Amino acid sequence: MANSFSIKGNYIDLFQANIFSAEIKVVDGKISSITPLDSVNENQPYLLPGFVDAHVHIESSMLLPSEFARLAVPHGTIGTVSDPHEIGNVLGVEGVIYMLENAQQTPFYCCFGAPSCVPATVFETAGADINEHAVELLLKRTDIYYLTEMMNFPGVLNADKQVLAKIAAAKKYNKPVDGHAPGLKGALAQKYIQAGISTDHECFTLDEALDKLSYGMKILIREGSAAKNFNALVDLLDTHPNEVMFCSDDKHPDSLVEGHINLLVKRALAAGKPLFPVLKAACINPVLHYNLPIGLLRVGDSADFIVVDNLTAFNVMQTIIHGECVAENNKSYLPSIKTAPVNHFNTTPLKLDQLSVKASGTNLTVIEALNGQLITNRLSIPAVIKDNCIQTSTTTDVLKLVCYNRYHPAEPAIAFIKNFGLKRGAIAGTVAHDSHNIIAVGTSDEALLQVINELVQLKGGIAVADEQKVYSLALPVAGLMSNEDGYEVAKAYAALDTKAKELGSTLDAPFMTLSFMALLVIPELKLSDKGLFDGSSFQFTALCS
Repeated sequence: MANSFSIKGNYIDLFQANIFSAEIKVVDGKISSITPLDSVNENQPYLLPGFVDAHVHIESSMLLPSEFARLAVPHGTIGTVSDPHEIGNVLGVEGVIYMLENAQQTPFYCCFGAPSCVPATVFETAGADINEHAVELLLKRTDIYYLTEMMNFPGVLNADKQVLAKIAAAKKYNKPVDGHAPGLKGALAQKYIQAGISTDHECFTLDEALDKLSYGMKILIREGSAAKNFNALVDLLDTHPNEVMFCSDDKHPDSLVEGHINLLVKRALAAGKPLFPVLKAACINPVLHYNLPIGLLRVGDSADFIVVDNLTAFNVMQTIIHGECVAENNKSYLPSIKTAPVNHFNTTPLKLDQLSVKASGTNLTVIEALNGQLITNRLSIPAVIKDNCIQTSTTTDVLKLVCYNRYHPAEPAIAFIKNFGLKRGAIAGTVAHDSHNIIAVGTSDEALLQVINELVQLKGGIAVADEQKVYSLALPVAGLMSNEDGYEVAKAYAALDTKAKELGSTLDAPFMTLSFMALLVIPELKLSDKGLFDGSSFQFTALCS
């Protein structure tokens, strides 16, 4: 399909909430005319704006932006609101520029923001610092569309000068500020929002979302590989159709092969939600909120739209960007682009004795991981002690969790975690939000040593040890992403995910869940490379009592 053509179908006008048969003409990649023909013709496909993921960390797909695009366009996704703070935490502004330059090589709309929280906290070791002056320089760029999620909500509430300076820079350049305030409600939520925060994707109850909406905030309904809040929040489509968007936040490559925002559209429609609010959340609300250059199927717009078979199955037949067909019948036409890796990895292999934990009490403070959630619970469990060292227990499913600094040699931080379900072996990764040190969970020190040292040797990746052999996927780009073909990466990741589950893990996405066990800004307990951290009180806490 050339970038000058005409196409007939049932045109879905999301602005007028109307559907009619029409002929759309495209000239030089822009919509030149939309001519009504008749009422809806059931024998014709439907034409509508493409889907936009309103908040995603592309790095979590383990793919470069150009490869993420290749896998996303067959599902009707034409753009993302992309937060590059993962690579920002590893490489600083250099990492953000790397993502921008790679994304420029694809027609897909990778709309990046300026990271607001690098490092995310002072309680962990990150690879870089993006201060308020660097943030302003990024926000001045025309290819930076917003200030990314302000995770430091205590800094907002306590009027931290650097935090407020970053928000002020976004206001100066008339760019929105994303939020991140899990569990915040009432007067504190109101104060956070009134500082200039416009969205939140961290609501895990409907009451929390309604509370934030009442103060003028917009809510993103998130359904990713680990965090799943769709069921809790989908009813917002009935009450707040103009203030809701869909997002994935974090999407692993095998999940992306299966589907993207299209799956949320299908689920919402299957749940009986009205067509137009669903499509507004999926297609136009993100474009309008972030002032993105994506066409919305109006005369004069860039010819960015999708063709679907009907309003029940909602199968994407074609995806068009700038008047070019980039995917058709689940086949991507975007080329794979080779890009040289960049990295920041400078640590040394561990020794076995570094993984032992001396008992300093009889009650163990344990992280309880929750399937499908980023939040965790705090448990107190009697410690299993042998030779004055705390032991793992597959019987009670209390396993050892290790966070190891990848930026310079240091002693590992060690805690204990429940609900991973491993019966043998260990898994590890250098995708560990937000500082991306090595994070590992295992049933024995020997298996933990194997997976951690495998990642040290690779200088980034994910790994599984089954006590016989170590299996791994190298992630040479910042220890976060592969620079290989996205579909092959998806297969390799799926194989490791299967192996982790063969070891006994009962989690839907064990690697994704593991990656969030170092995310200090999500309560209740997490582990940084500096120690066990209480996200509710925002301070370190004792491992034993």
